[in-house]
Amino acid sequence: METQAWQVLDRAHYLHPFTDHAGLRQTGSRVATRGEGVYVWDTDGKRIIDGLSGLGCVNIGYGRKELVNAAAEQMLELSFCQSFFKTTHRAAVTLAEKLASMLPEGLNHVFFQSSGSEANETAMRTIRRYWDLAGQPQRRVVIARELAYHGSTHMAASLSGIPPMYTAGGDIPLPGIVHIKTPYQYRHGPEMNADEFGIVAAGWLEEKILEVGADKVAAFFAEPAQSAGGAICPPMTYWPEIQRICKKYDVLLVADEVVCGFGRTGQWFGADHYGITPDLMQLGKGITSGYLPLSACAMSDRVADMLIEKGGEWAHGFTYSGHPACCAVALENIRILEEERIVETAAAELVPYFRSKLETFVDHPLIGDVRSVGLMGGLEIVQNKKTRESFPYEAKIGEACSTEALKRGLAFRANGDTMSLMPPLVITRPEIDTMFGIAREALDATAVKYDVM
Repeated sequence: METQAWQVLDRAHYLHPFTDHAGLRQTGSRVATRGEGVYVWDTDGKRIIDGLSGLGCVNIGYGRKELVNAAAEQMLELSFCQSFFKTTHRAAVTLAEKLASMLPEGLNHVFFQSSGSEANETAMRTIRRYWDLAGQPQRRVVIARELAYHGSTHMAASLSGIPPMYTAGGDIPLPGIVHIKTPYQYRHGPEMNADEFGIVAAGWLEEKILEVGADKVAAFFAEPAQSAGGAICPPMTYWPEIQRICKKYDVLLVADEVVCGFGRTGQWFGADHYGITPDLMQLGKGITSGYLPLSACAMSDRVADMLIEKGGEWAHGFTYSGHPACCAVALENIRILEEERIVETAAAELVPYFRSKLETFVDHPLIGDVRSVGLMGGLEIVQNKKTRESFPYEAKIGEACSTEALKRGLAFRANGDTMSLMPPLVITRPEIDTMFGIAREALDATAVKYDVM
């Protein structure tokens, strides 16, 4: 009765993000109770491998007491400190300094928020303010990509290239944002080799800049690899060509690293993996491994110096910008990542194994494409492998596969019909074996259900 009692309260009062609440009332929520390592338990006592790292955030796994202690110690010393009115505190300053030492060259200034959506809002306000101060106020258009996910606020949802989000209300997308195709080779260039496709896909940015007018384009805004879009991992030629195009037309390059940052790609940041230096870079999720809400918008000297030297008062901020406890947890999280060499170990030992296990699904009757970068992988379900035809949207086959996996003890995310895995960076090889074993069972059961085997 404990699960049912919580479900009754949940239905009565708690509205969930990205949820069909009428459907949820029929099924009831899974009620999580505790987590340890890569596992989460629910009120029925079921142990589930978190193949999603929460939502791409619990990089060092659940149950690390050091992060709890860091928060408690900071709260006892200074539970809150606003950053308005010429006030600062040591945790925020120390974290900003630490991040500046880790980020690509020139990103020396950091503004803190509580979520990735807020970090992307900050980036957009910064872009527009920068060009106003630079004497080019006509540069208002920001180019983003289809299937992008940048958050749920008005501006962040407008940047996102997922049309169903636009129906949530608010006349989204807002003006001044345009989208180009994403480097999704399975759909947009299967006949090309990867290096060739990367150059072609980057060229779509140049085409859009010329279409809009180079003197009107403010920035290109994109994730290094697209998580919610379905684990879309661009070829290695893509991002260097994007950077070249941005420099050619003096367009600011903005990297949304909310998911990719802090080890997801096998390096500390997606910018490191793809060899680029953005003008702005947003961080979140893995900055605290999800233990407390914190995000950051890092700015290059070029951008920050303009705001500082010419901008006067910057009328932007949040009550919880640089919250002491959140900053303290981030510092402890980074210390653990560094001292235990979690990112480096994952890159050397887990990423190749993860990729090899993922590639065993190439011959599965449901899987049309297998793709990954670091510990982010996608298995795209198709109705016809030869023609790459997808199942009808109404079939909801991805959701069906996710349900089958959860029954067997794996959180296996459906991004449309792409089944995505982003396990914590501390997962072990035996746990990877178990994770992929359940994933195969779930896909087999789904294939039987949809008469594909």
